[in-house]
Amino acid sequence: MSRALATSLAVFAVLMPGAAVVASAQAPAPGLVTIQKLSAPLANELVGESVAACAQKGYTVTAVVVDLDGVRQALLRGNGAPIHTLDNAFYKAYSAASLTLGRKENSTKEVADRMSKNPPTTVPQTPLPNVTYAVGGVTIKVGETAIGAIGVSGAPGGQFDEECARAALAKIKDRMK
Repeated sequence: MSRALATSLAVFAVLMPGAAVVASAQAPAPGLVTIQKLSAPLANELVGESVAACAQKGYTVTAVVVDLDGVRQALLRGNGAPIHTLDNAFYKAYSAASLTLGRKENSTKEVADRMSKNPPTTVPQTPLPNVTYAVGGVTIKVGETAIGAIGVSGAPGGQFDEECARAALAKIKDRMK
């Protein structure tokens, strides 16, 4: 056995008992964690319904669905939606999935409203990757449990992006089980 491998094994043996104590303090029981998220077909339907809802109003948008880890599940760029809407819709969804959980907020609009009441102390001094405070991101919930988020971008205002997302969520709500 090489000296480097022996040293690594010795360090591993010393660290493992401590890691076990930390892990047992954080988790009530051993095993796997089950996380809910939309199925691929339902996530695809949600972005399609969002783009369609905006198209009926004359808005060309992109919609993105993410899970709670911020991983893209579905994306649809409507006909003629500007290229920047691809990133912006993702940022809105990512922000709704990550920023709304701790305060039980339901959208990036609620985050922006809260922050505007307490400027500038609540705005991070260092920009966070993929985070935006723009309106148009909505948390996807089953009951009171967040399972992901949708972001829409391209309408002439974030409030219209959010309206399209909420209209689409209303259409699939009964199938989120």
